[in-house]
Amino acid sequence: MLRAAMPGDEAAIEAFLADHADTSMFLRGNLREFGLEDRSHPHGTAYWLAQGDGGTIAVFGLTNAGFAMCQSPDAPPEIWSAFAEAVAGRMLAGITGTAAQVAQAKRAFGLHSAAFALDRPEPLYRLDLDALIIPGLPGDIRPPTEADRALLHLWFDAYEQEALGTPPDRAAALARERAGRAIATGQTRLLVVDDIPVAMTALNARLPDMVQVGGVFTPLDQRGQGHARRAVALHLAQERENGVRAAILFASGTAASRAYESIGFARVGTYALAILKSPVTIGANP
Repeated sequence: MLRAAMPGDEAAIEAFLADHADTSMFLRGNLREFGLEDRSHPHGTAYWLAQGDGGTIAVFGLTNAGFAMCQSPDAPPEIWSAFAEAVAGRMLAGITGTAAQVAQAKRAFGLHSAAFALDRPEPLYRLDLDALIIPGLPGDIRPPTEADRALLHLWFDAYEQEALGTPPDRAAALARERAGRAIATGQTRLLVVDDIPVAMTALNARLPDMVQVGGVFTPLDQRGQGHARRAVALHLAQERENGVRAAILFASGTAASRAYESIGFARVGTYALAILKSPVTIGANP
């Protein structure tokens, strides 16, 4: 049945998640970067796995920031109940996974009356980078620097509120953290036209051969000019040069879907991100 992952379980977890690669990027990326025992970084994750007669049948994670991540396509209801019991008393900020699994997690956690800032399934896209199309539009990309911090703070504040439904007071604090990480980690790129940043894109999960795109944003006065699609395409072209073979993303709406399809992405499913308006304690009947 379900148990907490221990050192030595990494290979079994990765093998199971690799069989569900398109919907496991957060789980796999966090495992690779932070292992099983990081309890300080916001993306450090505690893992649980369930075994059946044929081997692993489910992997769950809960990050230090309170995000539950699910990969349990065929597990029975008692496995979901066991996960809820295992994390009872911990903080929950949100849930990610396929739409069906996020719905199962909500039931297991008893979130029937919880208020969500964002709660919608989104189209999931995949691109084999050999088929990447780079739009013939203006602009080149570069990593952000310290001189971009104020701009990044403004953009991430807007992104938090528009894309994730974050309340303004929390958005400002999260934007400061995001701006710092964008400069420090090297996972973000700015599209620059005539020396002016006009859009950004980032990676929110990384494996040696596969990445997941996130944090794509264009300020209001620059929208409708193809900046986001060029930024994403140029960033993925750089990743392709470094050996990455595929990219995953989930789109926030019709316009975003059209932009991603124009550079070669094809829909492969549906992914869900459910973010609570305020974190809750699991098992406390929110």
